Amino acid sequence: MNRDTWRKLQWPVIALALVLLFNLIFTKGFFHLEFKEGRLYGSLVDILNRGTPVALLALGMTLVIATGGIDLSVGAVMAVIGAMASWLITHGHPSLILVLGVSLGAAIFFGLWNGMLVGCFKVPPIIATLVLMVAGRGLAQLINDGQTVSFEHPSFEFIGRGHLFAIPFPVTILAVAFLLLGLFRQKTAAGLFIEAVGDNEVASRYSGVNPRQVKLLVYAVCGLCAGLAGLIATSNIMTSDPGSAGLNLELDAILACVIGGASLQGGRFSLAGSIVGAMLIQTLTTTILTRGIPDRLTLVVKALVIVGICLLQSHAFRRVFRRFGAAPA
Repeated sequence: MNRDTWRKLQWPVIALALVLLFNLIFTKGFFHLEFKEGRLYGSLVDILNRGTPVALLALGMTLVIATGGIDLSVGAVMAVIGAMASWLITHGHPSLILVLGVSLGAAIFFGLWNGMLVGCFKVPPIIATLVLMVAGRGLAQLINDGQTVSFEHPSFEFIGRGHLFAIPFPVTILAVAFLLLGLFRQKTAAGLFIEAVGDNEVASRYSGVNPRQVKLLVYAVCGLCAGLAGLIATSNIMTSDPGSAGLNLELDAILACVIGGASLQGGRFSLAGSIVGAMLIQTLTTTILTRGIPDRLTLVVKALVIVGICLLQSHAFRRVFRRFGAAPA
């Protein structure tokens, strides 16, 4: 790990370590792991499992943010994909391959739609994705006839509830997605092109990079990640709820990217940092719930901690503290 990458990761890693240390001291049994019926159980496993949808969204969002964009539609895409999967299953299409193929194909299409608006028609990303954010939930409502749909499908249920090598299957999906995107960044020129477009789109164009293609690519990947998150969320409860599926998760995904060191202005990005950010958010949520903090204060406490982490990442804030000898260099 190079020095620049560590600088981006050190504060979220330290913050996550401090939250875990707090639970080690004050939360009884937080680190207890139990192997039962071929499955691993415990708070840490639960955090990984419950944090997977946001982490997947954050992986896709990281690539979009690296180009200087944003995607507000990922939560709505989760709802649409969940509705499509439930519709296919309840209308006599039990083939898991068909359900996954159609659902993930639609997710990629939604991503390409956003990429076309942003890259080809120069619509500001926040506007282009806001359109799908609003229309997507309406589409999910249309697919489900405005109803919350419950269904049964053992193979589909495995996506959200199954275990592979004693680990929840959603965590395995996240690990594979992280590995593939990491290889995509390190072993292909696309990672460099994404950073170039985010740093300076005009200069990258003169250097032979096609910003339109890059933006189509990153928004398509973001759509695919949102589709995977939607399938996991839907199969976990075996219910499609267009009104609540993925609601506000786009904000958690953006926040995870920022905590992980991504700049909203574009440029260099850290996939590992976004994963750490997502898990920090989930660990905070779990900690707050286990400490019995009233619901009305939960979001306030969570926000204060996250604001503190973001301030520690700010060079300007640390410079002010150094003047008073209160913060390390």
